[in-house]
Amino acid sequence: MKTRKSQVLSGLDVLVRDDLAPLRGRSIALLAHAASVSRDLRNILDIFLENGLRVVRVFGPEHGFWAVAQDMEPVGAHPAYAGIEFVSLYGTTEQSLTPGPEHFEGVDLLVCDLLDVGSRYYTFVNSVVFAVEAAARAGVESLILDRPNPLGGVHIEGPLLEPGFESFVGLVPVPVRHGLTLAELVCFAFVHRGGNPVNLPGIVPCEGWKRALWWDQTGLPWVLPSPNMPTLDTATVYPGGCLIEGTTLSEGRGTTRPFELFGAPGLDGAKLAEAIGPVPGAILRPLQFKPTFQKHAGVICGGVQIHVTDRAHFRSWNLMIHAFSAILNLWPDRFGWRTDAYEFVREIPAFDLLAGSSSVREALENGVDPDELIAEQTFPAATWLETSEPFRLYE
Repeated sequence: MKTRKSQVLSGLDVLVRDDLAPLRGRSIALLAHAASVSRDLRNILDIFLENGLRVVRVFGPEHGFWAVAQDMEPVGAHPAYAGIEFVSLYGTTEQSLTPGPEHFEGVDLLVCDLLDVGSRYYTFVNSVVFAVEAAARAGVESLILDRPNPLGGVHIEGPLLEPGFESFVGLVPVPVRHGLTLAELVCFAFVHRGGNPVNLPGIVPCEGWKRALWWDQTGLPWVLPSPNMPTLDTATVYPGGCLIEGTTLSEGRGTTRPFELFGAPGLDGAKLAEAIGPVPGAILRPLQFKPTFQKHAGVICGGVQIHVTDRAHFRSWNLMIHAFSAILNLWPDRFGWRTDAYEFVREIPAFDLLAGSSSVREALENGVDPDELIAEQTFPAATWLETSEPFRLYE
């Protein structure tokens, strides 16, 4: 069955249609990456330069402007276009995540255009929050070019982030799958973190997007925003799949289907699929795979591949809670929690940063029934709708 497509315009497309009028005569700092493209796949920086706009500085988020660096790999200054300074917002220290006052010298407008994938962990939203806050301190206006949430804006998954567990993979109390667009979430975070509403960024909204639309129903092209987010399928399993990063299991990095595959050496995929049981909206296919880099590189792993058959009913976060519970029961000696520093944080386990608290990990360790854990941890959708309503831009 073919997916019916709408003719949605991203914020960038709207800006181009209107001849980039709000940017004429401005000195621009641009926060963008490889997925910052128009409907005809032209990169935003090329569009700006071809139209004679004055781009003083370009900020690159995690993975770099061209999305070539792996996760948590420090990114240096990108080779500059002639006359344009490139600044990495993902270096070797936590301080590198935020632009300094010197980065706004000669600038009177910060323009942000990044593709988010609808999960709290994805760091691009937080890069925009930090940049907008820094711009406000420097007296520089900000403008966000919005893009649809690839997973739509209807369903949510998982718990809220709890106080004390803030990090670059979670700044503010939102569910794991939050249902907001980049601009909506940035404004929510800006205000929650104490920003003066007077300094809220300007927004160029999408046109034609409704919250029920998934990315492949918009007519917009998909460009991978990071090396391990190659497709919409990846984004669909990511709300639960990213939790695997906080364990010793392989999340499929080093394969061609990251986050859709998971497992570890010594696991039996058939037994794992049987222990997890039926998954609403998906089939778990037992398999073996060999990552080419990162966890278990060069070693054959047993595990499963997630084949989503009905994305309207599939909940990746719920699936992974069942998966962790099953693996802890069947192969406790093959499973562990990640202990090294994660996104510049050493004091809090990586899994807790991702889950938003220690309670999920502790419940799994104590053998709490996964369905009980899911019911306890899933934040009520109606409450989240009420909380986020002031920041929602679309029907």
